[in-house]
Amino acid sequence: MLIVCLYVDDLIFTGNDSVMFERFKKSMMVEFEMFDLGMMHYFLGIEVVQSDTGIFISQKKYVQEILNRFQMKDCNLVSTPTQFGLKLNKDHGGKKVDSIIYKQIVGSLMYLTATRPDIMHSVSLISRYMENPTELHFLAAKKICCYLQGTKDFGLFYKKGKRSDLIGFTDSDYAGDQDNRRSTSGYVFMLGTGAVSWSSKKQLIVTLSTTEAEFVAATACACQAIWLRKILEELHLKQVGATTIFCDNSSTIKLSKNPVLHGRSKHIDVKYYFLRDLSNDGVIDLVYCRSENQVADIFTKPLKLAAFLKLRKLLGVSTLEDSI
Repeated sequence: MLIVCLYVDDLIFTGNDSVMFERFKKSMMVEFEMFDLGMMHYFLGIEVVQSDTGIFISQKKYVQEILNRFQMKDCNLVSTPTQFGLKLNKDHGGKKVDSIIYKQIVGSLMYLTATRPDIMHSVSLISRYMENPTELHFLAAKKICCYLQGTKDFGLFYKKGKRSDLIGFTDSDYAGDQDNRRSTSGYVFMLGTGAVSWSSKKQLIVTLSTTEAEFVAATACACQAIWLRKILEELHLKQVGATTIFCDNSSTIKLSKNPVLHGRSKHIDVKYYFLRDLSNDGVIDLVYCRSENQVADIFTKPLKLAAFLKLRKLLGVSTLEDSI
């Protein structure tokens, strides 16, 4: 999921470029029936508040629509979208629920992750069981709605004037899936004060060690870093030097720099070894961080309340009042 927030006048069009931009608008108005509505306030369900201090994006109205649509507007509030330690499975013996309603809830929540990275892992988790949902899965989906009831005003704030260095975090939950023991990869990229790209996804392969799971997650993160660097270059925000990616697994970092195979890495597919080339070429720089400061941890597993609130704040998710 990628959200890019830009100050058009400050970042892209400056000096002669601003004049060119005005000419472009006028030429488009000649060819097409158009109106200049000024600053953007609402686009595809995303509410935008622009001020001298920064840009705040949220989906407050959309959250309320979700709660009304699925009769959750009067639900009880909860502090986290997923109960700590929750492990969902296919629940073959559980009571079946309406798969159409379940899919509608999941689909609605998936679109909400455009501005709410704090529910990304929870939504990713319940989306794995859309084929044959049971009451167990439905209750997990309702828990997310209960969390949204108390955080409907939350969004992402991008403060003006902050450094535009791209920084990434990568993490994995080893063998967390209860059905096939696949691991979950998570990553997030920060630009300024808020997250701009994030992901929570079950890995396509079964890894045989924590190191391997972390290595696969770091590779996916590195691929996204390359793409983001190219996008930012097109937007005149070229990244100077290597993109720092924080990882809380020292073996993965050593493996990305050391070409010698050993017992922890011999099972890793060859295609993931281009991570070493990226590291050696100075495109990315894997740096160790403590697990408690690993922002991507929120995308891989249900967390305790204190850890969840800490990482949610580090993502830049808050209300507009708390951001200013």
